[in-house]
Amino acid sequence: MTAAAERVEAGDGVEAVTLSLGPVRARLLSLGATLAALELPDRDGRPDDILLGHDTVAEYRGHRGFLGATVGRYANRIAGGRFARDGNQYQVAPNDGPNALHGGADGFDRRNWEISEVTGGSGPAARFRLVSPDGDQGFPGRLEAEVIYSLADEGGEIVLDIEISARSDRPTPVNMTNHAFFNLEGNLASPDLMRDVLDHRLTIHASRFLPVTAEAIPEGGPEPVAGTPFDFRAPRRIGDAIRAGTPQLLRGRGYDHNFCLDGVIGGAEGWVGAGPLTLAAEVWAPVSGRVLRLWTDQPGLQFYSGNFLDGTVPGKGGVAPRAGDAFCLEPQAWPDSPNRPDFPFAWLEPGQEYRHRTRLGFSTR
Repeated sequence: MTAAAERVEAGDGVEAVTLSLGPVRARLLSLGATLAALELPDRDGRPDDILLGHDTVAEYRGHRGFLGATVGRYANRIAGGRFARDGNQYQVAPNDGPNALHGGADGFDRRNWEISEVTGGSGPAARFRLVSPDGDQGFPGRLEAEVIYSLADEGGEIVLDIEISARSDRPTPVNMTNHAFFNLEGNLASPDLMRDVLDHRLTIHASRFLPVTAEAIPEGGPEPVAGTPFDFRAPRRIGDAIRAGTPQLLRGRGYDHNFCLDGVIGGAEGWVGAGPLTLAAEVWAPVSGRVLRLWTDQPGLQFYSGNFLDGTVPGKGGVAPRAGDAFCLEPQAWPDSPNRPDFPFAWLEPGQEYRHRTRLGFSTR
């Protein structure tokens, strides 16, 4: 299978890298260390892009939708944007109602990362680097972060690995992830052919989830998924429970919840860094036949059903996606964990290395 990596200027100081492996192409942008496109064949061998995004750098700069971006320094929400450590109080300016979301108003998704290395060969890859200074958005410590994207063929399954690492000179909360918006049916630039994702069959290997307040902050601790619309332990249509409606789903117009992945124990004695990769989720699109399998070493998986896509922001081909046109699966620490000692630990200490690995496997059936 032919493999290649190409680096070009994308405009406005932003660079693009395309990783190719046979018919598969992953397009990356230095702006936000973003996974901007992913072309994969369907069951009949027809390749198509399966990620929401934009056609131009100007559109990415003009619309902060987190489409495919690397989010941080802290993905998800911190209640009130406040947290404390060693008697010191820290404040991140709220940018999601009263809370700080995805690193604040100028998170890592807004930064133009340095592309420090591009390699071809049988496993094409690209490495991105960012330095976040002490006090950036209110977070303590100078943080050096890296993201590596790489493509491989694992016995007929195409694998996209996303490896994130970070080091800090002061204790700081770190929780990074990729925020890709998937639609495995493709046709994202064709309004007459594009389908929503509500008929996708989703499996999440989690027996617990975190209920949230109206502000999307966890209330209390984990609760069992059994007997609720959050039970995806067996394949389930994404749209079934959304259409039925429950108080939890009505609050956020759909799913925007953390699933507590099985095998992870909460609290400081549980997750303190990267562990072995665990199969966390599987998705099948019945029309295209595309299958996504997601492995992670993180304790939580945020499932978001694209609830706030409102049809007003043009995407690829000028098509403006609407609610339910894509889904996100974001491996990460549990939300608001700097304020929750009973949640998996999310502080990075000097001398330690934050490590986060996501593996996306693609096939058809």
